[in-house]
Amino acid sequence: MKQLFDTLFSVILLLLFGWFILLCIFLAGADTASSGLFLQKRVGQYGKLFHIYKIRTMHTITCKISGFGMFLRKSKIDELPQLVNVLFGEMSFVGPRPDIPGYYDNLEGENRQILELKPGITSEASLKYFNEEQLLSVQNNPKEYNDTVIFPDKVKMNLEYYYKKSIKEDLRVIYGTVCFFLKVIR
Repeated sequence: MKQLFDTLFSVILLLLFGWFILLCIFLAGADTASSGLFLQKRVGQYGKLFHIYKIRTMHTITCKISGFGMFLRKSKIDELPQLVNVLFGEMSFVGPRPDIPGYYDNLEGENRQILELKPGITSEASLKYFNEEQLLSVQNNPKEYNDTVIFPDKVKMNLEYYYKKSIKEDLRVIYGTVCFFLKVIR
């Protein structure tokens, strides 16, 4: 049921907003001197690596976030191409945010059950850490803070989702995400 929901909803959203995503990719390409698209290997379901799609936000020459890129990141519009990942079955709408190798793929014991889930566009953890970049930027040791505070909390929250996953729970998280997003863009 979840796969059917993901496929149908991603097709509908891509039909409605595909033009907007392509426009943003084009503008980001001009702004960052690139193709406008960013691909990165992430850990997916069962620890399998896949390429996540995002709109490029960093300039290819200066390696700094561009002006338009800052807007894309803050609004999370840079994440919209992940609808294609959902359509391809690599991601779901709700699930743990996919991380780079070295985190979820290194989980042990009960926590490894998180790898049974498809990574998601949104989750309770992604809402809680919506401003993760900003939070890390004020830390003396951002990697250590991520590894000892943020990541363990995300694992805990994602494991809770693993045990209560259902269409009803997914709809609750999606509703919360839409409400949160509407509050942020005001």
